[in-house]
Amino acid sequence: MYKYNEFDTAFLAERNRQFRAQVERRISGALTEDEFRPLRLMNGLYLQLHAYMLRVAIPYGTLNSAQMDTLALLAEKWDKGYGHFTTRQNIQYNWPKLTDVPDMLDALGEVGLHAIQTSGNTIRNVTADHFAGAAADEIEDPRPIAELLRQWSTDHPEFQFLGRKFKIAVGAAEHDRAVLKAHDLAVRVVKNDAGETGYQILVGGGLGRTPMIGKVLNEFLPREDLLPYVESVLQVYNVLGRRDNKYKARIKITVHENGIDTIREMVEARFPANKAAYQGYDVKLFEDIKAHFAAPDYLNASVAPFEAAYTNDPVFRSWVDTNIATHKNPDYAIVTISIKKHGDTPGDATAEQMRVMAALAREFGHDELRISHEQNVILPHVHKSLLPAVHARLKEHGLATANIGLISDIIACPGMDYCALATARSIPVAEQIATRFDELKLEHDIGHLQIKISGCINACGHHHVGHIGILGLDRAGVENYQITLGGDATWDAHIGERAGPGFAYDEIVPAIERLVLAYLDLRESDEETFLAAYRRLGAAPFKAALYPEARANAA
Repeated sequence: MYKYNEFDTAFLAERNRQFRAQVERRISGALTEDEFRPLRLMNGLYLQLHAYMLRVAIPYGTLNSAQMDTLALLAEKWDKGYGHFTTRQNIQYNWPKLTDVPDMLDALGEVGLHAIQTSGNTIRNVTADHFAGAAADEIEDPRPIAELLRQWSTDHPEFQFLGRKFKIAVGAAEHDRAVLKAHDLAVRVVKNDAGETGYQILVGGGLGRTPMIGKVLNEFLPREDLLPYVESVLQVYNVLGRRDNKYKARIKITVHENGIDTIREMVEARFPANKAAYQGYDVKLFEDIKAHFAAPDYLNASVAPFEAAYTNDPVFRSWVDTNIATHKNPDYAIVTISIKKHGDTPGDATAEQMRVMAALAREFGHDELRISHEQNVILPHVHKSLLPAVHARLKEHGLATANIGLISDIIACPGMDYCALATARSIPVAEQIATRFDELKLEHDIGHLQIKISGCINACGHHHVGHIGILGLDRAGVENYQITLGGDATWDAHIGERAGPGFAYDEIVPAIERLVLAYLDLRESDEETFLAAYRRLGAAPFKAALYPEARANAA
């Protein structure tokens, strides 16, 4: 993973020093809250319902054990003992005191972490496939590309005050694990007919109140053109994007209103001058960055202990079948640690849990961890012979829940429990759904099913692309939950279809139960997933399960 050099360290120290002075001025009254707001947002500090919230960037989801230990320290020393991993591979602390935030940032800086550009109308934390560098289906590790984009975008003077926030994601695999088509700009590593590696560029994706799927702007961009081309895209958006209405200011609206062909023409017009200005420095920088992402020194050991445990221990076997993914090295595995034990808050991890996961990375995982946009934690490189020991340690600390990709592996935003923008609760709904299906003991029979919950129209819980999406809204002061069906976050991305009228807070879990039980009756075989059944049958039978009274009235 990338290691900060002297320039990085000095830059971060100076940035933190400046913010410490700004905090002191706010506390003294020299700055009003309105004056302080743009300064704190540039450093990831929000003012939420009950307290300040600090959002820390985890660039492209990659951490080492020392960094995870520091995240635990922040939770324990300056918060309430836990942090919340988000759908953009960040972590949020919901209860810091303003006086403590500079100390938190200094502690982060000591291990190469920060909160820069995790908020505000700028280029946000660059995200990537959480299996990057380990996945068997990837062309190459996309993280050097994400790091190149991170360095280029950090404090870029032209893009600090865009019309709206701008989110970039990078992927390089056959399967999209980064929701690329839901981003303002996505970089997908591809090969052309000649076998050359380059990038497919997509723009104009996004969720929120106007969900849209990203469109292909460039089918094949040569490697050396990446930064000047992306810079051209941002320049076009910065000039052409609307600033009269913040709800129409994202690039998805710019693309929609002007057309992808017009955007492409304007980008191509700017590109030659930008490429000339870089003079090849970006190519050299990329090569320097790639050296930080070499594969680990793989162990050469027998996998017999794994095979014996898999054969003889049904609990271990269930965990492996659910939480383990194929590694590019056949003797290794990718371990996804669920931090969604039934009834727990999706994305929350205690300081103790963070330290346990850090220790596992040091002892068994080549000192690497990843945070997924699905709000789980990954050990990307674990030799199969070590899996029984990893599983035993996870069981000891309540982290061995075998539910990855199942109905209780729910994505959920903080909702009205914390967020000032939320109009309904997300966390209790997620907890109740997970608990209910655990009680029914149907989770593994149901199979792969993604439920995603947002507490407001901003869609931080990605409900639009959930197989089952839940959107919490305020209806005349009462929480109301809309259900969408058939969303998909893969390369075959789709926006879910609204099923019909919303449900009250005490009705939403029974409605989901009816829906899922109907799917079990409707599927052709145990192998047909909810999404496959929905696509085969259409919405009608699922709506009938959600609204049985409508069917009765029609009869």
